[in-house]
Amino acid sequence: ELLEMVSKGGGENAVLRHTQRNKKLFVRERLKLLLDDESFLELSPLAGLNMPYGHVPAAGCLTGIGKICGIWCVFMANDATVKGGTIYPIGVKKQLRAQEIAMQNRLLSVYLVDSGGAFLPLQSELFPDKSHGGRVFYNEAIMSAMRIPQVAVVCGSCVAGGAYIPTMAEEAVIVDKIGTLFLAGPPLVKAATGECVSPEDLGGAKLHSKVSGCSDHFASSEKEAYECIRNVISTLNYDPLPEEVIEPDSPLYSAEELLGLAPQDYSCSLPVKLILSRLMDGSRFQEFKAYYGTTLVTGFGHVEGHLVGIVASNGELSHDASLKGSHFVQLCSQRSVPILFFQNTAPHTAEPTSISQSNRLKAQAAMMAAVACAAVPKITIVIGGCYGSESYAMCGRSFSPNFLFLWPNARVALVDSRRFSTVPQAGDSDCTGDESELKHLKEKLEEESSAFYSSARLWDDGVILPQNTRKV
Repeated sequence: ELLEMVSKGGGENAVLRHTQRNKKLFVRERLKLLLDDESFLELSPLAGLNMPYGHVPAAGCLTGIGKICGIWCVFMANDATVKGGTIYPIGVKKQLRAQEIAMQNRLLSVYLVDSGGAFLPLQSELFPDKSHGGRVFYNEAIMSAMRIPQVAVVCGSCVAGGAYIPTMAEEAVIVDKIGTLFLAGPPLVKAATGECVSPEDLGGAKLHSKVSGCSDHFASSEKEAYECIRNVISTLNYDPLPEEVIEPDSPLYSAEELLGLAPQDYSCSLPVKLILSRLMDGSRFQEFKAYYGTTLVTGFGHVEGHLVGIVASNGELSHDASLKGSHFVQLCSQRSVPILFFQNTAPHTAEPTSISQSNRLKAQAAMMAAVACAAVPKITIVIGGCYGSESYAMCGRSFSPNFLFLWPNARVALVDSRRFSTVPQAGDSDCTGDESELKHLKEKLEEESSAFYSSARLWDDGVILPQNTRKV
């Protein structure tokens, strides 16, 4: 239901105004013309839901990975039906994440620009800091230096700082009558100089194609623009990666059964091998150290024909399990095998003795170091709990996995609100706090630990259905 809601952008009225009055294509129609005729992966579609500053469907922009002329690309497309096309802080964060993915994976980047610029009431969260709006342009320059191609289509307003996006791209197309490009629009020009000028005369397609040179290609329609950009991509000499034509074996068990296997609680989940058997090619899994540190399952298998190392939670991350995980991750790094982490970690619990606690701490630290330093692609799927320090060793967000996805049942928090009854106060271990304050804190933790709260803030790359895990 949430995905269906955000797919409608700013709502029916906004889409009608965009398509009928402004004579522009809806962003999802644009992607149909741009991408090859096959499925694509949309990233963080639930970003921007129920934010403190309001509801911003899909953060006002669509990002994802798809193919253009057979070449894998990252796309960033503004949705001008959301908040009039203005950019909110969550929208900046989403674009920066898409650029990070492009740099990590050396993927060609395509920008579809249709934006009214920053939402000024929130400028302090958009402009001044290192990871705010200016970082988009910095990343463009760095990606160019890395020889990662970037192309852009100006298919609407392109105002203020956003005007740098197409001008810093290697090649840009601008659409006649609807594409405009300027630092300050007609209202600001009039306020500053008293001069009345039309958007077309100030920064239209003809001006930038014939006079300024900011655009490299002129298109009389949006359809022509996307045909043009596809032709540009086909001449970039950026060859697609060769792909195996061998059809991989399907799992022996139905992926639909994952719905019933999704862990509801880290302490009473089913053996994780039941989940792996519904994800691996042919349900084949070569386990590593099967009888040692059994609360962590490690081993090799294939997913869609690709060899991967598996690190999967099967209970609390004990001392032995941490040593096992550290050893296996180092093996994968040595052999250049990508790693898939299936995370269902437990919140911190007290150890019976200080010695066992210290040993466990040291072993988990070793696994963290191994995960951080493993120079291979890492993808994390949170299939249950993502709690406390154990989540770091299992390649949580702060350990920079290439991608991190959540199942809808996932919980992301420092502690589990369902597992404590008292809250010790700093410096006073006997104080349980006021009962009403405790209740309020538990309710707050419950709300903030849901998968959808996480995804709305881009703490992950999207919530996916368990049965779609192999496809993603």
